[in-house]
This record gives sequence, C-alpha cells and structure tokens, in this order.
Amino acid sequence: MMADDWPVAELDNVRRLHVLAAGIRGASVVEQLITAPYSVVWPALADLEGAFGQVLPDMRDVQVVGRDGDRVTALARSRFGMRALLRGEQSDGWCWLQSRFLLIGVAARAEGVNTRVAIAAGLRVPGRAAVVPVGARREAARSLARLQRLVG
Repeated sequence: MMADDWPVAELDNVRRLHVLAAGIRGASVVEQLITAPYSVVWPALADLEGAFGQVLPDMRDVQVVGRDGDRVTALARSRFGMRALLRGEQSDGWCWLQSRFLLIGVAARAEGVNTRVAIAAGLRVPGRAAVVPVGARREAARSLARLQRLVG
C-alpha cells in the first residue's frame, strides 16, 4: 500500500528534457536563454513544417504525415538528401522526435519576459543502444543561435 504523502517531483519541460536525455548514453543537450517571449518562441519551434526547419541547421524540409493528439509522425529531409521518418510527441513547450537513426528533443519554458530553450540531439547507431554525439552539441548550439536571430 502506498502512502498518500509519497513525494512527487514536478518538472518543467526543460528539466524533463535533461532527465530524459540523461537516460540515453551519448545524447547531448544544449540550452540557452532566448531574449524573446515564450508566446513568440514556442510557436516558431512548434511549427514543424515551417520555422522548425529554419532553426535546425540540418533540416531542409519537414512534412507532418500524421497526428493523433500529442503523437506526431513527420518525414524529414536533410540538406544532404537523407530522409528520416520521425515519430514522437509534441505538446505545449515540448517536442521529442526520433527515427531509426536520429533523435531530436526541444523544450521551452517562460523565464520572465524571455524563454529558456533546450535542444537534445544525436545520431543513433543501428544495433546499439547508445546515441553517437557526432557534432550534436555544435549543431544544437547553432540551432539556438538561429532561433535567437529568427525571433529576436
């Protein structure tokens, strides 16, 4: 029998992203304070078929092919012509997408008049549980700089 006073941890989306990525060996998380309000920043990040591709440097095109509540399926094409079928969850301030080879997580929370944004990224190696952080931190940092320019 569980006690009614069992501790409960409430995490905002940015902390939740850090926790989830910490459970994946090799996943990289980069975060930054974006000097724009959440009401401007999150709609840009949530627009998978629009600004999302402008923010993430490797995304040439993203097409949402299915939605069921918070569940989303999207086809992404990189600037190098590679394609990925991404599946995951998208809700207010939260987006976690992964394919056989790719992992992308984006989280945001209001911080005063600005917005704290975190991006988790990595390349998955088939047959291995680990994510290979080949340039993932650098690409995430570039994404955050692009986001700041886009909304700033």
